[in-house]
Amino acid sequence: MAQTPLTIMIGADTYPPDVNGAAQFGVRLATAMHGRGHNVHVVVPNDVAGESETRDVNGITEHRLHSHKVITHEYLRLCAPWEIYREIGDILDAVQPDVVHIQCHWLIGRVLAHQASRRGIRVIATNHVMPENIAPFLPLPQFLQGPFAKISWWDMAAVLRQAQVVTTPTPIAVEAMSASGAFKRPALAVSNGIEIGDYELAPGESLEKNPGELRIFFAGRLAVEKHIDVLIRALSLLPDSLSNVVLEIAGDGEQREKLHKLVAELGVENRVRFLGYVSDEELRAGYLRADVFCQPGTAELQSLVTLEAMSASLPVVLADALALPHLADEGVNGYLFAPGNAQDLAEKLELVLSLPEKERQAMGKASKVMVDMHRAETTWEIFESLYTSNLYYNQRRRELASSSASYTQKF
Repeated sequence: MAQTPLTIMIGADTYPPDVNGAAQFGVRLATAMHGRGHNVHVVVPNDVAGESETRDVNGITEHRLHSHKVITHEYLRLCAPWEIYREIGDILDAVQPDVVHIQCHWLIGRVLAHQASRRGIRVIATNHVMPENIAPFLPLPQFLQGPFAKISWWDMAAVLRQAQVVTTPTPIAVEAMSASGAFKRPALAVSNGIEIGDYELAPGESLEKNPGELRIFFAGRLAVEKHIDVLIRALSLLPDSLSNVVLEIAGDGEQREKLHKLVAELGVENRVRFLGYVSDEELRAGYLRADVFCQPGTAELQSLVTLEAMSASLPVVLADALALPHLADEGVNGYLFAPGNAQDLAEKLELVLSLPEKERQAMGKASKVMVDMHRAETTWEIFESLYTSNLYYNQRRRELASSSASYTQKF
């Protein structure tokens, strides 16, 4: 922990009540830094229509900026840079943060990075976004997806160039950023972190399970890039010997109706349970009563839900895409399957679900061992050290810039 409390400003384009990994990381980071004794401000879109407002939420100051509804998304609201540019400058001048930590290069992060750099404030940037996360929500034909991705990488690099340090959750994300050719210096891999103890059964705690039933569990947004349709098709392809397998899907999103329709078409209504949006307690219970966790998504920079499932001692079956291969040791804690291939996914699920219970539990214990390196406390310590590095230098730089401005005004 830093010896002197810092004033930390976190900027993000998505933040609770939004339901996604980046939003959850933002609030976890803010809460953790507040708990470590720092003065924390967050600059995020207002989650309701209307003017900007400031709120105090559990000791964290939220600067909620005037925002606009994204018509192609169920809940996302974004800010227009030209509407918030001066306002963010005023917030920085009033708060005088020691460090600004942006969570995305899109809009608020773009303006914050520029305004903070102008004032000599240290900027840390974390990239939670891949072009594949954005493309489904833009009215672009397929042939423009490639050019869009290339432009996105270069735009991201231009914004993040203003940061003293750039991080991203996994080594594979570092490689993806480097492979884009847009970044001149490498990013630092810093895990989003996980509170491992939150997903263990407490002493004397037990969960009721239907006897003879095996459960596959998925948690996340019902979005295109999650490929939940592939998981549903895989369920329908399991052999008759696994007719006792059910699939629980926790989450909501724009693909809800299409997935319900697919379930009906495949005749597996009695084996698929849509739980909708669930509380943290219900999510934990979902992990603990499951027999295997599946993540079929292809745009995961880390996959917090997979880490949570591993913390709950679950075997995993994951798409062989982006960061997910780092979380599966083939045959030890689970398996990888070819992205988009329902037959391959069905075969890998069968390998896990056909095991005797003790062997399946051994795979789950291996998951628990692997996830230990992602302890949240380590993540918070790393970011805290990044916040304080060169802090004195940046403070002197700001003082000199201020003195220079005063001298210029006199003459």
